[in-house]
Amino acid sequence: MARLSVELHRYFFEEERSEGVILADIILLAGERIFGFLFVLLALPSALPVPAPGYSIPFGIVIFILASQLIAGARRPWLPKRVMSHPIALSKIQGILKAGIPWLEKIELLSRPRLTYICTSLPGRVIIGSAIALMAISMMIPIPGTNTLPAIGIFVTGFGLLDDDGMISLAGLVICVMGFVLSASILIGVWFGGSNLLDLIRNWLGQ
Repeated sequence: MARLSVELHRYFFEEERSEGVILADIILLAGERIFGFLFVLLALPSALPVPAPGYSIPFGIVIFILASQLIAGARRPWLPKRVMSHPIALSKIQGILKAGIPWLEKIELLSRPRLTYICTSLPGRVIIGSAIALMAISMMIPIPGTNTLPAIGIFVTGFGLLDDDGMISLAGLVICVMGFVLSASILIGVWFGGSNLLDLIRNWLGQ
């Protein structure tokens, strides 16, 4: 099977497409690599070092649904019909892929099947699914700094699933841990910062 970067370039740039592309059509590209394919594709906009407003929350929700199914042992994902048939502007997808395909090609140079049990065994998929679910929750938090690193973790971990490359998935899990620490630190900072602000307001009102 052709590399993901090749298939995406062919599908979105070389073949004629309607202006509204639906997820159901894109999934046909994935074949048996469906979970890894979807994690990579959905995490890509938020993982890129370019602004991607409006993607983190809806894509984070879909990623969380998929990760929950991976934890449950599903081999094929299920998504609501509304999600599968919701059109996405072709121009937006092409813009994301122009920035993202070079990154895909770099990872593909390193990717090959190894430590495959991490990606194919039920315990491995449960661990991967749990990490991705946590990162998806972080992507949905509307606070700067809680989106990009978790999305990178999902992207890299999903890429390992795509090629049954346990080494890359392990690297992705490390990034997920880093993303969790960063997001938790930001939330703690916001909580205590907000608490201090509330205390100041109460003290001022009480004077």
